Amino acid sequence: MGTKAKKKSIVKNLKKASAQFSASKDDSPDFVPLEGGLARKIPKIEERENKATVLYIGRIPHGFYENEMEGFFKQFGTIKRLRIGRNRKTGKSRHFGFIEFESPEVAKVVSECMHNYLLFEHLLQVQLVPPVRVHPKLWKGVTHRYKPVDWVKIERSHHDKERTLEEHKKLVERIMKRDQRRRKRIEASGIDYDCPEIVGNQPTSKKIRFDAE
Repeated sequence: MGTKAKKKSIVKNLKKASAQFSASKDDSPDFVPLEGGLARKIPKIEERENKATVLYIGRIPHGFYENEMEGFFKQFGTIKRLRIGRNRKTGKSRHFGFIEFESPEVAKVVSECMHNYLLFEHLLQVQLVPPVRVHPKLWKGVTHRYKPVDWVKIERSHHDKERTLEEHKKLVERIMKRDQRRRKRIEASGIDYDCPEIVGNQPTSKKIRFDAE
């Protein structure tokens, strides 16, 4: 066999080996286990379609409540529901909340743009919540907006309520007992002070409800 024939044979074999390698490239294993055994391939992870529309928002600053949040986030898109975690007793904000958009694309854009956004010296923590992790009672009572309790009004009505004669006598007795304890504490401290007498402790018909006979 001449030199030219040898070269043609070598080139032919190289092309054949290259074709076989490219054909078997997709089926070749990705790694060999250290403990031995057959070579394995890394399983391919299919990209799932983003369907999350609910966002968790943490580190919400004071004063940034439902109306303010709705006015701020509606610039991104239509808001379906929104709620802020509040204390059941006092109604004060617990500085976290949830917001739901109509479009998953809008929710993704908001999570990317508003995460670690500086607002009133607070870095907002915005994260997408997968549909499988949304609690079924998350939006329970979302239509009810918090109305602050007027404790001053409640205490005023309790203080100014009409009392019977017996109730008024008990009230005066408690006041006199507190006054006696205060006088004893002043004397025990070595302070020479003449405490004024309590006046106006007689019941008046204005604030007393007399039982009809």
